Amino acid sequence: MIVSGVSLTSNFSLDNNNNNIFFFKKKMTEQPKHKPPHGMEPYDLGGGDDLGALSKEQQQKLNDFKKKTRVENEKYLRDHPEVECLLSGFLGEVLKERPENIRDFAADHFTNTELPGQLQKTLEIRQARMKQNRILQKI
Repeated sequence: MIVSGVSLTSNFSLDNNNNNIFFFKKKMTEQPKHKPPHGMEPYDLGGGDDLGALSKEQQQKLNDFKKKTRVENEKYLRDHPEVECLLSGFLGEVLKERPENIRDFAADHFTNTELPGQLQKTLEIRQARMKQNRILQKI
């Protein structure tokens, strides 16, 4: 089957009522021939009348923007280790407690009056570990 100039293969199976259910997938050889930034999803490189696709120039600008944004985000997170501590602490509590209402849990967690002290303690432990790792690497 051809859809928008892309060759598709079809697989089908039967549901509980013996009705045919069709699944379509793109052939791997039909995938775009460009390399997106590491860890980022590729976008289809269009051609012809495919209005939903990006031109090669647009794709390059998008990839450059993604790389620049990723570098800026990494710099910010390195300059602000408290963000990592806040998020990892919250995520750890969520996984431990498994709350039914995540919004109320988040509100309670982030408005806890003891949070600044816990964050400071976590940052001190983190810095001590980093210092210890630097010493061990020199050995």
